[in-house]
Amino acid sequence: MPMWLAWWLALNVATVLLYGYDKAIAGGSRRRIPERTLLLFALLGGTPGALFAMGLFRHKTAKASFRRAMMVIVVVQLALLGWLYLAR
Repeated sequence: MPMWLAWWLALNVATVLLYGYDKAIAGGSRRRIPERTLLLFALLGGTPGALFAMGLFRHKTAKASFRRAMMVIVVVQLALLGWLYLAR
């Protein structure tokens, strides 16, 4: 398995775990994971894991500002992938 693929898979698993943990402690007294951190994990390549976790845990799906930020990340990443594909 290529190293980049192993890194990408690990990042996505970590992203799902972060979203799940944040959802599990929501409403309690524990300190939550900042939205900035959740979005950073998506930006670094964990977008599939973030979108999966958002649906699985129904986490951050009602917050419009978070959904908008996530969609900006998705659009930027898709544009970058398209550019990389066309540039080769």
